[in-house]
Amino acid sequence: MKMNDVRKMSDDELRARINELKLDLGIEKRKQVSSGVASKKNKSKEMRRSVAQAFTELRQRGAEL
Repeated sequence: MKMNDVRKMSDDELRARINELKLDLGIEKRKQVSSGVASKKNKSKEMRRSVAQAFTELRQRGAEL
């Protein structure tokens, strides 16, 4: 997700996006542990980056997390 897209989202949308990404990231980690091989390494990296971007934007706005 691009930072411009993140900036256009409301606080509630960002919180929902963070929760969704964390859930997906947890599922991806469990798949990785159970199979022993990462199916898509870049997918996990992109999800972690998107979570960090959303948190950064919320903090810059001064919103409650």
